[in-house]
Amino acid sequence: MSDTSSQTVDDRRETGPERAGENRPKGRSIKPLALLWPYVKRHIGLVFVAAVFLVVAALSALTIPYLFGQAVDAGQGGQSGAQLLDTIDRYFFYVLAAAVAMGILSALRFYFVSRFGERVAADLRTDLYSKLLSLSPRFHANIRSGEAVSRLTADVSLIETFLGSSASLATRTILSTVGAIIMMLVTNWQLGGTLLLMIPLAMFPVMFIGRIIRGASNKAQTKLADAGAQAAEALDAIELVQAYGQEKQRQASFTTAAEEVFRAALKRITARAFMILAVSIMLLGGMVGILWLGARSVANGNMTPGELTQMILYAFYAGSGFGMLAEVWGEVMRAAGAADRATEILNERPEIRAPATIVPTAPDHRGHLVFDRVNFSYGQADAPALKDFSLDVRPGEFVALVGPSGAGKSTVFRLALRLFDPQSGRILVDDVAATDTDPALWRAQFAYAPQESALFTGTARENIAFGALGAVSDKQLIKAATMAEAWRFLEEKGGLDANIGQKGRSLSGGQRQRVALARALVREAPILLLDEATSALDSESEGLVQKAIATAAEGRSTLVIAHRLSTIRRATRIVVMDDGRIVEEGSHDTLVAKGGLYARLAEMQFAAAAAE
Repeated sequence: MSDTSSQTVDDRRETGPERAGENRPKGRSIKPLALLWPYVKRHIGLVFVAAVFLVVAALSALTIPYLFGQAVDAGQGGQSGAQLLDTIDRYFFYVLAAAVAMGILSALRFYFVSRFGERVAADLRTDLYSKLLSLSPRFHANIRSGEAVSRLTADVSLIETFLGSSASLATRTILSTVGAIIMMLVTNWQLGGTLLLMIPLAMFPVMFIGRIIRGASNKAQTKLADAGAQAAEALDAIELVQAYGQEKQRQASFTTAAEEVFRAALKRITARAFMILAVSIMLLGGMVGILWLGARSVANGNMTPGELTQMILYAFYAGSGFGMLAEVWGEVMRAAGAADRATEILNERPEIRAPATIVPTAPDHRGHLVFDRVNFSYGQADAPALKDFSLDVRPGEFVALVGPSGAGKSTVFRLALRLFDPQSGRILVDDVAATDTDPALWRAQFAYAPQESALFTGTARENIAFGALGAVSDKQLIKAATMAEAWRFLEEKGGLDANIGQKGRSLSGGQRQRVALARALVREAPILLLDEATSALDSESEGLVQKAIATAAEGRSTLVIAHRLSTIRRATRIVVMDDGRIVEEGSHDTLVAKGGLYARLAEMQFAAAAAE
């Protein structure tokens, strides 16, 4: 049973605010796109099919200028009359056939490439979400929820556009451009060589300005995530915003964020515009020079009109290809920026993870929970939340934690659920240490009803069944809802199929808390953790839920946090905490007679109740 201290130093690498925000280092290359290679390998067959159609479509396109040239030269070959018309008709039929073939092949290429891009985007989005779910609350405390969602949506969409469109467009353009240059060299090496010399000059602004585009794209995506986070926070707390009349202030804040997104995007757009301008001037200038030289060659008899036609069309292919590459390069750099941001998430190592050798949890599930000399702080600069904390909750025991705010009660629950690991000390259930087993196996031993009854959009069935460890019947769900005093109002709303609204907002605070309690009760875990489980209930509902809790606690180890002393007077043992330590322990009557911290808390609460 290992100590956790050796693991914690490494675990603290799991992000800080600087890694989750815009201050992270910006790369200036396409290296982050290497992230996509494992996803490409998964669907290499699809890539091969798309590549075949892409190459054949490009070859079909390259035959068209040659056939046009042959058709033009047919009129210069001494033929006349019907024979000349037949020759021209034949070559233009070949051109039409090549165009139709190119259209069909391009459509197939589009289908397979787009399918591939969507498939990789779905896989990447799934992996990102899986990683986000595996990262500890420490990571999520340092990254805004809107930014995390932005990486799942906007960033992956950029990558999807790259794989499903830009990459194939770039490949097709490169093939067409290289093929056009080769055909120009075959037709007239002097003119083809002139265009070839223009390539380094045309690529320089693409590479240089592309770096600026990527940096601006990174900044624009970060600003977009910030704006999304602001909007999500305000809309999530819309009742509070409206109650305090903060609509205009929130609107002004979002407008500022949206303007920052616009300014960052404008910088990227301006850079792309300059890149297109530079490439266009260089390439169009080169094409004009080639056409001028070609016209002189025809006049001198060094080229046929058909060859000049071929040169014009191939030069157009090459020039438009370079212009297209300039456009695509901007998309590539944007995708590289998005991949950089996605890589940050995928490279995070979860703070809480399974050891190399997993010790199975106890098969009898007695629910014996032990904290053994635990020390814990949330950050290196933070004061300790727990100091040399030891607690033994015996099987079937009902233990209550009380104490002033900040005493460390909620931290005990977070460590019990292994949302964090202590810097030193051990936490055990049935003699198995938390760090010796898989986190999923460890957490399966606990049922938890939090102070803030977080519900999900959907039905009562989905929310209550959320707590179950496996398949669960409607009868079990109704039993849990009945024990939590939730079934009566749920039945009036439609039973298990009742739609509880966005995050349960169609329910009152007390109703949401009772549904959350039902979610914990249906789990049937050996240890029950209740954090202020009755804090939002009226006196009548509280009495009913207290009875339900007493019933649910039978045969389970139960640990309760409560400020209402009526909740815990029936507890087997009351543990009083202050400043991360246990300062008192005993029954209600014993602690009141002792005259310590618990007695003062009880006196204040009973005085407040009498005043009410």
